[in-house]
Amino acid sequence: QVQLVESGGGLVQAGGSLRLSCAASGRTFSSAAMGWFRQAPGKEREFVAAIIWSGTSTYYADSVKGRFTISRDNAKNTVSLQMNSLKPEDTAVYYCAATRTHFRQSRPAAYEYGDWGQGTQVTVSS
Repeated sequence: QVQLVESGGGLVQAGGSLRLSCAASGRTFSSAAMGWFRQAPGKEREFVAAIIWSGTSTYYADSVKGRFTISRDNAKNTVSLQMNSLKPEDTAVYYCAATRTHFRQSRPAAYEYGDWGQGTQVTVSS
């Protein structure tokens, strides 16, 4: 299993940027795919971005494509989400997640994410 702790959330004006970080502990981090999800009040949790274990492939929701960038550093056991050109509709609690399947070479299915962080609040004001 992987333990995950997110940081970097906060309040930002529309058009601004934030960088979320997720620190992982556990020996399986480097072989797990990582993802970012978000949940806005009254809405279901939704996929934001994912990166496979090697970092060579990334995936994004259409709503964030071109604005958000996911990256990982397996030497430091971290995964990050750079968020630019933020919009009020990006307001949500953002969660970092790790798959329990390993060495995946393609986008993981939602059910593969078995370890989750506690979430960090991102609020974008208009």
